[in-house]
Amino acid sequence: MKRKVFKVFFTLTFLNLFIFLGLTSAARIKDIARFSGDRSNMLVGYGLVVGLNGTGDKEKTQFTVSTLANFLDNMGIKVDPAQIKIKNVAAVMVTAKLPPFARQGMRVDVQVSSIGDAKSIVGGTLLMTPLQGPDGQVYGVAQGPISVGGFVFGGGGGTVQQNHPTVGYIPNGALIEREIPFSYDGVDHLYLTLNQPDFTSAKKVADTINRSFGTSIASPEDSATIKLQIPEGQRKNPIDFIATVEGLEIIPDSVAKIVINERTGTIVMGENVRISPVALAHGNLTVTITERPYVSQPLPFSPGQTVVVPQTQVEVKEQKVPIAIVGGGVTISQVVEGLNALGATPRDLINILQAIKAAGALQAELEIM
Repeated sequence: MKRKVFKVFFTLTFLNLFIFLGLTSAARIKDIARFSGDRSNMLVGYGLVVGLNGTGDKEKTQFTVSTLANFLDNMGIKVDPAQIKIKNVAAVMVTAKLPPFARQGMRVDVQVSSIGDAKSIVGGTLLMTPLQGPDGQVYGVAQGPISVGGFVFGGGGGTVQQNHPTVGYIPNGALIEREIPFSYDGVDHLYLTLNQPDFTSAKKVADTINRSFGTSIASPEDSATIKLQIPEGQRKNPIDFIATVEGLEIIPDSVAKIVINERTGTIVMGENVRISPVALAHGNLTVTITERPYVSQPLPFSPGQTVVVPQTQVEVKEQKVPIAIVGGGVTISQVVEGLNALGATPRDLINILQAIKAAGALQAELEIM
């Protein structure tokens, strides 16, 4: 007898994470904003990884063959590209971030990613690779052994792979060769940019700075930008002023928002979420399908054949759940307690919140990932 049971309701199949913020703590300005000029720049380069154990690009990858032939030619070695075997070599793209105020001689981490058909770059070494910025100028040079957090092994019958063996890192693998000129010396004003634009937070930042310095030197220009007038005595060396501003603490404001990831059943709710008066009921439906074999035998001396015919029985059960009344203006903790009292799982909560939002009773932004 074959028995198939299909339960038509949302169940938890992945790790479910709930983050509820009961108390709001203060944050430093340096953690929620940055000064103009304090930003990273992207660097990229094209290079070769050598020393692979037969897991490199195939011979049909012509750009790897051409690159290796040109590299050897620059080293004074004349080689016919048709005679080059590249199974121990892989063409890669090298990426890095040039941190703000980076100086010559500093080192940064780089990421190495295969762009050919190499199976793995485990055990490889990146040859000297120039790293260019958006302006085409070379700002760094990368080279060194690659660290890969994965592997791939296989034979004629199968393959075992963990993570991505075609992507690796070189800690401190790039040396900065060119600086991006920038200085705060002599400026009379600065701009502070919030990581999360918000008019209320911008005003809080400006008010906190003005109270700290005892004068109106900060004024918000929009939801993301605050203009700061540097005191005259600190304009020649504004580092002390910047450090003081960064260390100030405020309580940033945030919008009422719920983020839902339906793939993993994850729900993250902000503390400002409110629900208007609404009636709520949520039940589970279970459908049970049972198959039993039935032998169909023809009458004696008849031309028919004996066959096995499955008989299917369908049973439907619905869980009875009373209707709950959710009062208006309740907090997020009260919402969660009420939904848990109904026996709602995280998957159920996703559908319940979507239905409450559709009914116009959820006073929050609902973002589905």
